[in-house]
Amino acid sequence: MFFFHRPPDSGDGVGLAFTDRAGGVSEGAFGPLNLGRTDVDDLAHVRENFARVGAALGVERFVTLAQVHGPDVVVLDAETIAAWGPEQHLGSEATGVPLRRADALVTDQPGTALCIRVADCLPVLFADPARGVIGAAHAGRVGLAAGVLTRTVEALRDLGARDIEAWLGPHICGDCYEVPAEMREEVAAQLPGAYAETSWGTPALDLGAAAERQLRDLDCTVERRDRCTRTSLDLHSHRRDGATAGRLGALIWRTA
Repeated sequence: MFFFHRPPDSGDGVGLAFTDRAGGVSEGAFGPLNLGRTDVDDLAHVRENFARVGAALGVERFVTLAQVHGPDVVVLDAETIAAWGPEQHLGSEATGVPLRRADALVTDQPGTALCIRVADCLPVLFADPARGVIGAAHAGRVGLAAGVLTRTVEALRDLGARDIEAWLGPHICGDCYEVPAEMREEVAAQLPGAYAETSWGTPALDLGAAAERQLRDLDCTVERRDRCTRTSLDLHSHRRDGATAGRLGALIWRTA
């Protein structure tokens, strides 16, 4: 169920996890542990998958986004979280209410798991446990170049964070993320460290290296938990599985 899991009691009250494909009920190429794609997967399956993750983590409420590969960050205050319905993380298919369109979440409120969903893009989790501030960001190629991580760190600091830890989760690696040569040049000019070559000798991008460099320049401590999604069959990958790919979850929460 979890590629990586750090419970709150070993992290100064902050828990985090990156899920894998196992332990759920979705059928076929979706999973079985698919935490997204409610437009095409059976909603009852995704609901049960979230319930199983929540039970394993001791979390009852998840906040999610309609991720759009942009730089926008949502700040969750107590009022917003109090109004968040018990199935709102499942989106309009469950509630009729569309999810907020953005690619990062930050909060200083306890008891709610921030959840980013990916299938090759880079998920990044953030925390300053001493000040009770956490965040989560979806950093695909477009969003990373647009500054989603910089904007997330700024929002965390606006909430009082100072000593920020960042965890890079599973994503497609530089050995596998093939792109056109012109795109590689353009992105690498914006993101130092992104320039890469696939294991078969074609132009590529390394999102993890670019994100790590950017975050260290922002004075964040970085821990990498980023096995490649394309080559790891226990993880979801759009490049490998195409339109049938499920979504893994990057989750962070605080207990107090």
